Amino acid sequence: MPNANALSKKPSSNIIGIDLGTTNSCVSVVKNGEPVIIENQEGERTTPSVVSILKDEVLVGSQSKSKILTHPKNTVFASKRLIGRKLEDPEVKKYVKGLPFDTTSHCNGDVWIKVDGKKYSPAQIGAFILSKLKRSAESFLNHSVVKSVITVPAYFNDSQRQATKDAGRIAGLDVVRVINEPTAAALAYGLDKSARGNIAVYDLGGGTFDISILELSDGVFHVKATNGDTFLGGEDLDNEVVSFIVKDFMEKEGIDLGRDVNALARIKECAEKVKKDLSSSVVSRIDIPYICNVGGEAKHLSREITRSEFEKIVEKIVNRTIEPCKKALADAGLDSADIKHVILVGGMTRMPYVRKVVKEIFGIEPSTEINPDEAVAKGAALQGGVLAGEVDNVLLLDVAPLSLGIELLGGVFSKIMRRNTTIPFKETQIFSTSEDNQTDVDIKVYQGERAMAADNKYLGQIKLKNIPPLPRGVPKIEVTFESDANGMYRVTAQDSVTRTPQSLEIIPSSGLTEKEIDRMVREGEELKNLDEMKRRKAEVTISVGELLRRGYNELRKAPEDSLSKLRKVARGEDFDLEETEQILLDVKKAISK
Repeated sequence: MPNANALSKKPSSNIIGIDLGTTNSCVSVVKNGEPVIIENQEGERTTPSVVSILKDEVLVGSQSKSKILTHPKNTVFASKRLIGRKLEDPEVKKYVKGLPFDTTSHCNGDVWIKVDGKKYSPAQIGAFILSKLKRSAESFLNHSVVKSVITVPAYFNDSQRQATKDAGRIAGLDVVRVINEPTAAALAYGLDKSARGNIAVYDLGGGTFDISILELSDGVFHVKATNGDTFLGGEDLDNEVVSFIVKDFMEKEGIDLGRDVNALARIKECAEKVKKDLSSSVVSRIDIPYICNVGGEAKHLSREITRSEFEKIVEKIVNRTIEPCKKALADAGLDSADIKHVILVGGMTRMPYVRKVVKEIFGIEPSTEINPDEAVAKGAALQGGVLAGEVDNVLLLDVAPLSLGIELLGGVFSKIMRRNTTIPFKETQIFSTSEDNQTDVDIKVYQGERAMAADNKYLGQIKLKNIPPLPRGVPKIEVTFESDANGMYRVTAQDSVTRTPQSLEIIPSSGLTEKEIDRMVREGEELKNLDEMKRRKAEVTISVGELLRRGYNELRKAPEDSLSKLRKVARGEDFDLEETEQILLDVKKAISK
């Protein structure tokens, strides 16, 4: 039976904008020069970044969020905090200890998620979310969608950016640009405004914090400096509240709920509610019946948390945003008095205490004109509109979040591209040999801000051979660093005599191989086909039910054996989809005569 709702196979020229968030994700597209938020299949403007991997299906969004309590080992949340990171990273190591689902180390040391014995990369989890957003966009546009702009925290390193692009590829998206979240928010804020001068974008989301300082002038969005913390956000606030409740219950009842996975999941759900309640109320009540059972006696958790009590609990976390703001101002060569507007991005900025801290940092009331949950996706869509030629007179000049350089004699780190350098970027510096008659050199590339190379993130190396044997310090070795608009890097080295270049595409040591990506793409297609089959079966079941509710005089026109098969479908028995679609079509024709 032809599907009336089938999408046009002709790819859309639209480039969708996606905010792949820690807690929630959002998709937008430019229509008539303006960014429009696209609702998902459930009618929601944002989609919870939660994935449940069950025996015969993968659920994403609100459906999955409800499984955190019932299937904690199968339900993955906040995977963005793990993307492109090593399990041995101290922050990651500490974080995964509190997760209800299992994690493991991949062969390259990356942290992966383990569900029912199968391993999934964080990029693959992200791809499940992106696939849902892609389907929502295709339904909205009535076209297949291929191209996208995806946002990342400004302080994401090369590995995390590449892993995010991998997630897009697994989901069937061509990620034409990766842009920083605060920059995207600034685009959404400033496109139709006469605002000029310096603005600050304070972005406190579910898992990350970014601060960016930009200069706005005549459609030019020039990022001057950026700073942040990729492990600071609403998840940390929730965890502080959970720890407070667990400690309080221990003191009152002598029972440690921190060892009970199901109890922790229920408390975490309440912690999120407390955080939201206290953004508009001065008190929030927690009631969790049957939180545990001791000696056959059911225990209940019930208490109130006031706003002032809550602010004391989360004060340490929120105050961690102050120093990055000061550093960003200093790097931009500005002080707080030079900032004309402060934009708030991320759900955490709805908290009165956060707004109070922001006002203290910059000395002005932050703007609340834009929706903090949607601004980043809208900005990404605008950047897509610029690339597609749908939005004019906008120029975005972003910066590199971290320095890049090479290791010199003695392990010293020499920066060639310094952080907050405007990208795209190209810089060449001259180096030489450290020994007489040295004919080859290993050029090791690192990313970071520490003085010693080993303390920074190793990205790769170039082996330059056939250097003419000359006294040390005589050969001239040209090392060139290039960065594209996505913040992806290429390093080239050559000696001045042979002029034979050796280049290095910075493919992060954290990341997926081509073979792994291809496998995940195939798995995604299989799941997509399974989902489509389920959708069609559900539609047929509904149509059968509606048909069988028609009057006797209509139904008697149809063959009895066909009606008998349709009654089995209505009773919930399994059925062959294509056969039933054809029977349904034939019966409808018969009764319409």
